Amino acid sequence: MTSLPPLSVINTILIGFLLKLIGGVAFWFVGTWIIKIALKLLRRALASSKLDATVRGYLISVVALALRVVLIVAILGFFGIQTASFAALLAGAGVAIGAAWSGMLSNFAAGVFLQLFRPFAVGQVISATGITGTVEEIGMFATAIESLDNVRHIVPNSKLLGDTILNYSVLPYRRVDLVAQLDHSADAGRAIQLLKDALQAIPNQFEGKSAEVEILEFGERGPRLAIRLYTHNRNYWQVYFDTNRVILDVLNRNNFPVPRIPMAMAPSKP
Repeated sequence: MTSLPPLSVINTILIGFLLKLIGGVAFWFVGTWIIKIALKLLRRALASSKLDATVRGYLISVVALALRVVLIVAILGFFGIQTASFAALLAGAGVAIGAAWSGMLSNFAAGVFLQLFRPFAVGQVISATGITGTVEEIGMFATAIESLDNVRHIVPNSKLLGDTILNYSVLPYRRVDLVAQLDHSADAGRAIQLLKDALQAIPNQFEGKSAEVEILEFGERGPRLAIRLYTHNRNYWQVYFDTNRVILDVLNRNNFPVPRIPMAMAPSKP
């Protein structure tokens, strides 16, 4: 029959455990207080950045979770518990989660880069991944673009960042490019002057950039005129359509001949 340990030994073990417990509780409260201060400083630093509010909140949550995991591991080590296996378990779980969420994580990382480098902003008109439209929202994992035909497209951030992005709104004006075909017998100089005079009446052109009309090239049907106007992106289509109407009206009103189709290009009779 085994004898029980002396009462003094039990008291010593119990007191040691209580001291450890008190130390662990103190460790937890002090560590939590330090984490709160660190997160407060991080919030102040991110508040002055250009990151989206959603991204800032997500980053703060990730940092807070990581710091609390570190605190728990440190407390377990304080109690003498071997944390190597625990850390390996966390690492394995992290690898598994990373592999399962690789697509989501790449979209999130791309969203962070979109917020940092700002290739476009909400409200701007861009063209990317085969879509041209207005940016409605830049989310953590995807960006919402409203196309010109009023369809909302949700594009993954990684796909968007990996493509060539055309930003039509970042500069103060855009150029409207059109071409007018003249016949060989037409007076190109007269057509150029008439068009320049008529184009001045089109509203919403960019101040300080006058319309340009010049001979672009010579083709089989006759000279082709390059017609270029400058306007803000929000007025692009209005200027585009008005310019087409002006070209047609000027050429018809001044009896410019319709460009003839060369015999080599004319369709053969059945």
